[in-house]
Amino acid sequence: MFVLGITGGIGSGKTVVTDIFSELNIDVIDADIASRKAVEKGSACLKEIENYFGSEVILNDGNLNRQKLREIIFDKEDKKEWLEKLLHPRIFEIINNELAESKTLYTILVSPLLFETGQNKLCTRTLLIDADEKFQIERASIRDSVPEDQIKNIIEAQMPRSEKIRLANDIVSNDSTLESLREKIISLHNTYIELSRKK
Repeated sequence: MFVLGITGGIGSGKTVVTDIFSELNIDVIDADIASRKAVEKGSACLKEIENYFGSEVILNDGNLNRQKLREIIFDKEDKKEWLEKLLHPRIFEIINNELAESKTLYTILVSPLLFETGQNKLCTRTLLIDADEKFQIERASIRDSVPEDQIKNIIEAQMPRSEKIRLANDIVSNDSTLESLREKIISLHNTYIELSRKK
């Protein structure tokens, strides 16, 4: 199975890119959705999280209070580490199951933390959607209606752009028009079709 891992920093344009691949009839598996499934209401992982952090991380409707959990683990490495050890294997399992169900010539796994979580090990090839930091800040602050300083803090907390560039097999710069981006993706799509047929 040929799996293309797609990643990029906040505001880089991952969603736009995966939408283009979807239009080209390629299955897209989203690691963010898998991570939400791992802690859905009634799940074993959610129960363990409640036992460890207390009932304050559970909303009245029985779902995870993500905001509260983020606040608790923000500067506490030990708690963050515990959470990652619990969730990463379950997220991997969900992603693997979804990859196995894919019927397209190649499949995409999109993950903002592709390299940080080791999810790139599930991929045949990786594609970085790269953008200048000023574009990232501008796009993400408008999209999420949050101050630019907040986006800067998120960027600083993520793996450095230079490291992602070093690790990725392919890089697409998303600093121009949507049409230019689409042309680059269609060209890569044709390459991936060829590579998947040879695999």
